[in-house]
Amino acid sequence: MQHVNTIDISNVLQLEKTLSTLLNKMISSKLDLENWLKEQSKVIWDIEEQLRSHYIAFQCNTDDEEIKDTFEHDQQFVKPLLKRYQNLLDNKYLESPFRMELDSNVYGLLDTKIKNAQKLFCEENIELEIQEDKLVTEYFEITGGLSGIWDGEEKTITELQSYLQDSNRDTRKKAKTIISEQFLSVEKELQNILNQLIKIRHQKAKNIQLENYRDYMFKKYERFDYSAIDCYELAESIRKYVVPLKDKILLEQKDKLQVDTLRPWDVSAVTPDQKVLKPITNENDLIEKSTHIFNKLDVEFSALLNRMYKHNCLDLTSRKGKAAGGFCEYLPASQLSYIFMNLNYTQDDIVTFIHEMGHSIHNELIKPLKLRQYIEIPAETAELASMTMELFSLNYWDTFYTDKKDLKQAKINFFKDVISYLPIMLIVDQFQHWLYENPSHTSEERNEKYLQLQKHYQSSVIHIDGYENWIATSWLPVLHIFEVPFYYIEYAIAQLGALQMYKQYKENPKQALENYKKALSLGSSQSIKEVYDAAGIRFDFSGETIKELMLFVEKELELLEQL
Repeated sequence: MQHVNTIDISNVLQLEKTLSTLLNKMISSKLDLENWLKEQSKVIWDIEEQLRSHYIAFQCNTDDEEIKDTFEHDQQFVKPLLKRYQNLLDNKYLESPFRMELDSNVYGLLDTKIKNAQKLFCEENIELEIQEDKLVTEYFEITGGLSGIWDGEEKTITELQSYLQDSNRDTRKKAKTIISEQFLSVEKELQNILNQLIKIRHQKAKNIQLENYRDYMFKKYERFDYSAIDCYELAESIRKYVVPLKDKILLEQKDKLQVDTLRPWDVSAVTPDQKVLKPITNENDLIEKSTHIFNKLDVEFSALLNRMYKHNCLDLTSRKGKAAGGFCEYLPASQLSYIFMNLNYTQDDIVTFIHEMGHSIHNELIKPLKLRQYIEIPAETAELASMTMELFSLNYWDTFYTDKKDLKQAKINFFKDVISYLPIMLIVDQFQHWLYENPSHTSEERNEKYLQLQKHYQSSVIHIDGYENWIATSWLPVLHIFEVPFYYIEYAIAQLGALQMYKQYKENPKQALENYKKALSLGSSQSIKEVYDAAGIRFDFSGETIKELMLFVEKELELLEQL
């Protein structure tokens, strides 16, 4: 990675001096205030880039003590200092007599964001957040070290997941067993981490006179456009309109596999008329083929990927000591994006990489914005960018699959996954509502609740009898619950938006791509609803919308089956 940082955050005294100078800057006019806001953004971007770079380094090497020490130094000293000064800077802005002279069309939402941040600030919470960060680090250290032995070789969890597609049922069950037992082997430690996190997070909410941490996070995530009740109603709508479609797909899977009952290890299996798809052979193969696709969509997209590759902003392979999952992190001073993921050489790699490139494209489109608050993208639009890009890329998947039968299977699998994941997104969301509305629950009650939600929102076609413990603890690998609580429903909201974008793309690809770029370039300078409006879609997750979109997906599957 290439860094352009001018502030040394390892020197906390020097860092405080820099922030103090910024805070004490004289503001004598409206123009001074505007320039000060831009200068503030540059300083914070410089600091943030280093914090994010250290986070990336830790995620890539959770077992490296030197990298961990740097990361923990940030958590214990740099982040608390930055939070205190950010509050002081916010107060200075709100107290400025020139604030009322600013153009409300440009700065109106900024005002709302800063007032919201000020209400959330609490000195006591800074110490609690140091403890919180430390616990999250422990989670990544524990899960990053998980692996299993397969045919005499040590395999990461990500590598083992590829065997869940195998045509041999015993192979699938063996893989599922190893993965589940690996997490069960550390359940006690992970449960204890979450016990402590819930206690800390509940106290944070109490410290600013909020009833629970769920309400705290809704404010922190600036969810001004929807409520907790909307989340519950979305969950019930998905149960009503998505789960029956998922049932239908899984019954077909059961029949094709010719099994009496569909078990958890059968869900991703290839059927006798299919084969395990191997769209890539290595990391470079994924990058080259993806570059080809992005070049067809928009030459600027492929140029961005080439630039990221040139600057070593891609870490894609799986290895022991590397955290699980995938993400895209924006480095605001360098104006580069970094993609982290774990290849397992299945179709998931294509979807994940294109998804993360969607985030990278979004980051590229917001570069002209000069206020840092407007490049801090809410997840509802961030995930719209990534999930829409998955769908836009579908027309060019022949780059990965030259055989027409494989291409057909790949696209069918993609749409089936869209249907399959929607209920899971709502299970994880509703689980977190319950966790923080009932902060004194026990670990046993926690597992019972997750199992109950699985039975309520998941397909009844999957038989879990005898393996209830696997299902009851299947939240343990969901890093969001530990690291970014309440970040999950956005995937469902954005998926509904992305399907609308895809409908638009099928009718007029050029116009849809223009709308996509126009909407994303707004960053968070406008509300979520306004960003969706700019894309030509509805920010709407009513039952009627979900019903309409599921009919669309079902039609897409029918058309593919006829090929």
